[in-house]
Amino acid sequence: MKIEEVEGIIVGEVNYSESSKILNVLTKEHKMIGIISKGCRNIKNKLRAVSRKLIYGKFNIYYKENGLSTLISVDIINSFNNILTDISKISYVSYIVDLVSQVSKQNDEDNLFDLLKASLLKIEEGYNPQIVMCIVELKLLSYLGVAPILDGCSFCGSTKNIVALNASSGGYVCSNCHHNEPLTDEKIIHLIRMLYYVDIESITKLEITNKYLKEINKFLDDYYDRYTGLYLKSKSFLKQLDKLEQV
Repeated sequence: MKIEEVEGIIVGEVNYSESSKILNVLTKEHKMIGIISKGCRNIKNKLRAVSRKLIYGKFNIYYKENGLSTLISVDIINSFNNILTDISKISYVSYIVDLVSQVSKQNDEDNLFDLLKASLLKIEEGYNPQIVMCIVELKLLSYLGVAPILDGCSFCGSTKNIVALNASSGGYVCSNCHHNEPLTDEKIIHLIRMLYYVDIESITKLEITNKYLKEINKFLDDYYDRYTGLYLKSKSFLKQLDKLEQV
């Protein structure tokens, strides 16, 4: 094994033996890798504080290409303290991390790391985690090969008179092709396309009313159920949390 420095985010952790952990780390250089953090569960171990989910930093490791790498040290870039002190933010971030991790198993694109990093940093900065979640969900659909059609009508390709956004139709529907699909507010039609194409890192303002956000979430939930086959417990918890907040 050779010593390498990799930029990464811990997306999962599993206890190993009596005192160690195996860390699942999404990295910029090697995508998803497993790293053993030896002895990190011991109170006085130097790796204890840096061997937990959501640590983002430069990982100094003994890198093993087809097996577990070994952690030497971590230079922390961000530990996401603002997220960790807010149960709502934690819930959204847990789902985003789980979703990106699942997609990484089906797609080996290099920029999944950049997408996750950008989304976590925006939530840490105070941007609405629900809107960030919608952006991530939309962008990940292209990685899964089932992106909605948002550049024109999903039936005829026309860019004029788009009147509906419908999951069963695969995206936009124009007035000429419209049949029984519920009509969609024009604002939502424009918002969904903006969220799909926006560069998360460049965002300086992110505001959407709860009314529109609810409709966008409804579309995305339906779309994921129809086309992805991904059912995550963290998303179910989010739905329960949303119901509680509305009481």
